[in-house]
Amino acid sequence: MQIVNHTLFHAALKTAFAGASLLGLSVFQTVALAAPTDEQPVQVATHRGGTLNLTAQSSGGTLDPQVAYISLTKQIETPVYDTLLTYPKFSGPGVQPVAANLVEQVPHPEDGGLTYRFTLRPGIYFSNGQELTVEDVAASFRRLFKVGSPTAGPYYSHIIGADACLKDPAHCTLSGGIDTNATTRSITFHLTSPDPEFLERLAWSHSAIVPAATPPHDMGNTAPPGTGPYRVVAYDPTQQLLLERNPYFREWSHATQPAGYADHIHLVFGLEPESEVTAIENGQYDWMYEDVPLDRLGEVGSRYVSQVQLYTLLLYYYAALNTTLPPFDNLKARQALNYAVNRHAMVIYHGGSAVALPACQLLPQGAPGYEPSCAYTKGASPDHPLPKWQAPDLETARQLVRESGTVGQKVTIVAPLDGRYGSMAMELRSTLAAIGYNAVVRSMTQTVQFPYVQNSDNHVQIALTGWQADYPSAASFLQTLFACGSIHPHSDNSLNMSAFCNPAIDARMDQAATLALTDKTASDHAWADVDRALMAQAPSVPLVQIKRVTLLSKRARNVIVTLNDDILLSQLQVQ
Repeated sequence: MQIVNHTLFHAALKTAFAGASLLGLSVFQTVALAAPTDEQPVQVATHRGGTLNLTAQSSGGTLDPQVAYISLTKQIETPVYDTLLTYPKFSGPGVQPVAANLVEQVPHPEDGGLTYRFTLRPGIYFSNGQELTVEDVAASFRRLFKVGSPTAGPYYSHIIGADACLKDPAHCTLSGGIDTNATTRSITFHLTSPDPEFLERLAWSHSAIVPAATPPHDMGNTAPPGTGPYRVVAYDPTQQLLLERNPYFREWSHATQPAGYADHIHLVFGLEPESEVTAIENGQYDWMYEDVPLDRLGEVGSRYVSQVQLYTLLLYYYAALNTTLPPFDNLKARQALNYAVNRHAMVIYHGGSAVALPACQLLPQGAPGYEPSCAYTKGASPDHPLPKWQAPDLETARQLVRESGTVGQKVTIVAPLDGRYGSMAMELRSTLAAIGYNAVVRSMTQTVQFPYVQNSDNHVQIALTGWQADYPSAASFLQTLFACGSIHPHSDNSLNMSAFCNPAIDARMDQAATLALTDKTASDHAWADVDRALMAQAPSVPLVQIKRVTLLSKRARNVIVTLNDDILLSQLQVQ
């Protein structure tokens, strides 16, 4: 089991916060998490029972595990749903092999990477008492296409029959793509071409297995039955979500889906982050989803250091530029904003250099294929990038705007209401004004904003948003966000919010992915080249990469952090 070394962590955190100003800005020192040691469980004094009380500013919208794409929903539903494979629930940074979950083993690819054979574990039950069968597995993958899952095309299009399902989702059969045998409990996937990340994609949450009878539409506020240790028993997206133990759950693998500790997990919506911090300090809640606000960092760092968790994510914030609408249908206009933005200010808005760093490329630091490169900083260009961002270049930006012929055009930034998003949006507005545009900000709750900015019918020019890797890979950033296949016009599930499509770059992505089957190092270099090629086209403006700073109550114990699942809520114990 890989968890944070709390003694070292808290000592480092106390040092980091000791000199912090009230605004918690760039005076922080770097805080390092303890290195992984081994994979053996750490013995802790266990406490089962009670209610784990959580708080979040707003809900994540739909509870359908094959549709939901908000990190809050994924974190809450990790102990509710299972996938065939998963990442170990106790793995630390750098330990990333997928592990067998609902199946007995991780298979070796056959037929040159075209065939994968699995055997379903026996004796697993959904929370409605129904036994899990191979038909539930096959039906769940057909349902991915029928419900229009955001990652059906990007992640599962290599399955034979997927092309027909993408064209006619309602009649999806995946004929020839999935064979099952109830007697032997076997499930065999057949691919049209090798997919080097197929096993990782079977560990992604959208491939959650639900009963075959689950309706082929977004279930919204009604959660389908799952096989995990908890089930959803109440949900009002304006007020609360309640989980209770799944009475049919029996732990089959502690490493992949451990039994939970609390009897109930109760999540309440509606508090602002400032109020969340105060409520946790007062013992009313045990965990808050939002980061600790900037003006409370100094306080929690000096008075509540043992209750703070700081951990690294493959997460950055960026401004998606709509390449089909003026002014950003013009390459020079897109490049101008990339040159002009003050990434140092973006770091400040997120708490300073200990918890944030400027982002100047589309692969974040720590992702496979990441090679430091900044094309848009003073003294750099797409042909001659520098290793890191230095300072904005307003002179070059203004010249590009003049050359683009877009001076004076109106630009609307659509941003979430969250305070840090608000600060970033106003910074972008000021930057746009400084280089010659008439800019305004339109804000809405994140639950509404995320699907809104994906829908081409809403004609969003700039979408301020963030992206966290679905799993550690270059493709989960570059293909998911910028490939032609990630564009779905008139849909709330079109992750390529820039509507950027370049077939030549798409082909380079496919080549980089294929290389991973034979030469991982060459594949990583190829992805780095794709990153630079995309940035030359500037479909978005990378802004800042962050660490999470979250606060827990004094009574919360057994805090386990993983790269893929954040804090494991099922493993929190409440005294």
